[in-house]
Parts: sequence; structure tokens; C-alpha cells
Amino acid sequence: MKKEMTAPLTLIFMTQWMLLITQLCVGWHCTDCMNGSAIENFSCVIYNISLMNCTWQPGRDAPEDTQYFLYWQNPRYEDAMECELYIKDENGRNTGCMFQNVRIKPEKAYFLVNGSSKDALIQFYDEYIQLYEIEKLMPPSNITVNCDEIKNDCIIQWQQPQISHSNKDNCFKYEINIKYKEWANSHTFQRSNTRKKYLLKMRAAGSACFVSPAWGEWSAPVEFGNEEIISSSVWILLVVAIATFLVVIGTILFCKRTGCWKAAFPQIPEPKQVFRGLPDTNPKMMESKIQSITSENEEIILITDVVK
Repeated sequence: MKKEMTAPLTLIFMTQWMLLITQLCVGWHCTDCMNGSAIENFSCVIYNISLMNCTWQPGRDAPEDTQYFLYWQNPRYEDAMECELYIKDENGRNTGCMFQNVRIKPEKAYFLVNGSSKDALIQFYDEYIQLYEIEKLMPPSNITVNCDEIKNDCIIQWQQPQISHSNKDNCFKYEINIKYKEWANSHTFQRSNTRKKYLLKMRAAGSACFVSPAWGEWSAPVEFGNEEIISSSVWILLVVAIATFLVVIGTILFCKRTGCWKAAFPQIPEPKQVFRGLPDTNPKMMESKIQSITSENEEIILITDVVK
């Protein structure tokens, strides 16, 4: 039973290889192929650990009906595969391909793009690519910052970027964007201002282990520290003092307007001037004085009546 299943698989594999070899041979010996019909600006990038995106531009002199097809092999001893998800331009021509579940291996991968047209024979394009060199690294994860308020320094820790072909810590170098430099899997720096907020970002690049030496994506910003210039206790006292002052000012203005200030603090009336000018209270003396005053000023009679 196993032999019966193995035979069709072997036949499919041989058919793929024969097709690929035929395409290569046609390309090598294609003296009648149209110059300038092969694709241009071919490039691939691996991202999110296992996704690969390859793009190209149609040949500058290729007929309008030219259609391109991508085959790749990773590595040499594995089966050649055609693209399963093409990217098309506005004219319906294949100008790219998306691959899933790509695994990076030490050997170079082989890529071939051929074309077909009713009007001419199309040149093919091929290239060997070291896959780890085209990988765009993910940023470090689980970034934490722990600060010592006594020593006034902070320890930054993180986890290495995830890649499909290695899990060693010494494969990477790091860059920390807080105007400080990178080292190892942790880093200590001194804060110049403990009352200031910091935003920290990190990214990684390969330093060994067949990891891309190009810098990868920046991580999301990590915020730490604070922006308090005055301590919270001082802020509370300041708010209470301002509130008390405003209440006192408001009370004084209200009492002046409504008159409650006079009701609360009434003034003691002074004695009238008439009693101060009468040192002698003898009735006969007062009668004689009143009579003399009456002759001079008739209006004082009213005062006399009041006194009597």
C-alpha cells in the first residue's frame, strides 16, 4: 500500500522538476526571446516570522498580454513550488506573490520567474537568495522598566524577537531609543530627572546565527516615570490655602453688599452734644439759661420742649 502511494508522489516530483528544467533550458537557449521582456526589480521580504512577499515589475519591452509565473525551491533538495497567491496589477498581470509558513534554512533558496505571451517568447529571471538576509525582524517583546528611587537608576528587560530558525539569546543586538545605547538582554541607566516621564522604544538586529543584520521594526512606546514637579502633599496644601483665601474674600464681599457686616458688628452710639454742654442741672439755672437762649434763636424752643 505504501509503495502504491509513493509512486504517484515521485511522479509528481519528477514532473515538476522536468517542467522547471525545461523552462530553464528554454531560457538559456532562447535566442529568439524578446529583449527586455524579463521581469525587473525583483525583491522578497520575510515578515511576521513566517510570511514572505515577493514583488517585481513587468519587463519594459514585454507585450501587454505577457503573464508571469513564480517558482521557488527551498532548499535545493526540496520540491519546486509555484506561487499560490499572486498579486496583480491594474491590467491583471502577476506582479508579486505572497507565501505563508515559510521557514528559513541555512541554504540559499532558488527563485525563478518566467513569462508567456502570444506575440513573443519571454525571457525568464532567476536568482538565489539567502532567506535570513531578507527577514524583517520583529521588535523585542515584554519590555519592562523598573526604577530604583533610592539609587536613581532603572533596569530595562525584554525578550528577544521571535524567529523561525533560532532561539539563542546571543543572536541579536539591540537599540534603545531613550538617547541611550544598546547592550545584551538588559540595560541599566541613570535618570537625570526623577520627576520626568520617559518613552522607551526598542528594536533588534542580527549579530550572529544567520539572522538579518538589518535593524527591524521599532516596538510600541513604553512609558515610565512621572511628570510631577511638586510632590502630592505640597499640591494638597497649596489647594487648601487657595480655597481658604477665596472663601474669606468671598465672605467679605458678600457682607459688604448685603450689610450683614454691620449687623454682626454694631457701632456704639456717642452721647448727644446737648447733655455734654449742661454741667449744672439745677432747674432754676436751666430755666434762666433757656429763657436767654430763646430770645436769641426761636428754633431752640423745640430743643427745650424735648429737654423738659
